[in-house]
Amino acid sequence: MKRILITGGAGFIGSHLCERLLNEGNDIICLDNFFTGSKNNIRHLIGNNRFELVRHDITKEFYAEVDQIYNLACPASPIHYQYNPIKTMKTSVIGIMNVLGLAKRCKARILQASTSEVYGDPKVHPQVEEYWGNVNPIGIRSCYDEGKRCAETFMMDYHRQNNVDIRIVRIFNTYGPNMALDDGRVVSNFIVQALKNEDITVYGEGKQTRAFCYVSDLVEGLIRMMNNEEGFIGPVNLGNPVEYTILDFAKLIIELTDSKSKIVYKDLPSDDPTQRLPNISKAKEKLGWEPSVPLKDGLMKTIEYFEKVLK
Repeated sequence: MKRILITGGAGFIGSHLCERLLNEGNDIICLDNFFTGSKNNIRHLIGNNRFELVRHDITKEFYAEVDQIYNLACPASPIHYQYNPIKTMKTSVIGIMNVLGLAKRCKARILQASTSEVYGDPKVHPQVEEYWGNVNPIGIRSCYDEGKRCAETFMMDYHRQNNVDIRIVRIFNTYGPNMALDDGRVVSNFIVQALKNEDITVYGEGKQTRAFCYVSDLVEGLIRMMNNEEGFIGPVNLGNPVEYTILDFAKLIIELTDSKSKIVYKDLPSDDPTQRLPNISKAKEKLGWEPSVPLKDGLMKTIEYFEKVLK
C-alpha cells in the first residue's frame, strides 16, 4: 500500500486514475482546484476512508507525506487552456516547481503527465521521443505547449541536480467517460453534436490526423511507468498508434450514434497540428504496454456516458 498524491485528480484522466489506484488498496490524496475538474467525477469515491479530496491550486505550495505523486494538474483542451493562458502557463511552470519541491522533501517518486503537444506541428511522423518538436513559442497554443515543455525541463534538472526520482510520459489524444461536455476536444465535440443531431464541425478539409487511446489503456500505461523499477525515467509516448483522419472519425461517430447530423467545414485554427501519431515502440519495450481497447468499443462506452450526461 502506498500513499499517493494525484494533482488534477478530479479531472477526466485523474478521476479514472484515483479510482484504479484506490481499488488496488492505496491511500489517495486527490488535489484539484476544480477549474476543469468536476466533483461529479470522484463523488462515488468520497465515502472511502482511504480517499481524501483537497481543494487546492498547485501554483501554491502544498505539504503532505506521500510515496508517489502523479502530476496531472493543467487544463488540457484548447478552449480551457486558452481561456486564461497566463494561468495555464503558471499551472505548468510554478505547479511543477511546487510538486517537485514536495517530491524532493519527502523523497517521493513523481510522474509528470506531459503531452504530445511538446512536438508541436511535427515534421517527423509518427512522433518518436527523440524528436525535439516544431513548436510556435508565441502562438495562442504556446501557453500549453511551452508550459509542458518547460515542466519537462524542470523534471530533468531536479533529477540531475537533486536526484529526484522522476518519470515523464507524453500523453496523446485520450477519450472516455468523465470527459467534459464543453471541452472542445474532437471526441466530445463530435459525440455531443451527433447525439443532438446538430451539424458536426470539421476544421479545414478534415484531412488532419489523430489517434485515439481509451482512458483505461492510458491509466494502465501511467501506472506501469510509475512503478517500473528499471530506472527508466522517460520521456515515453502513451497513445494509440492507429491513425484516423478527422473526416473519417466524424463519419464513424455519425454511424455509431445513428445520427442525422451533417458535416460542415470551418477554417483551421491557428497552429493546429496536421498530423499526430505516437511511435510507442519504447512503451512496448520498456513497459510491456500497448493499447488493448478497440476504438469502436471505447467509443460506445463514451457515447453511453454522454447520453446519460445530456439527459
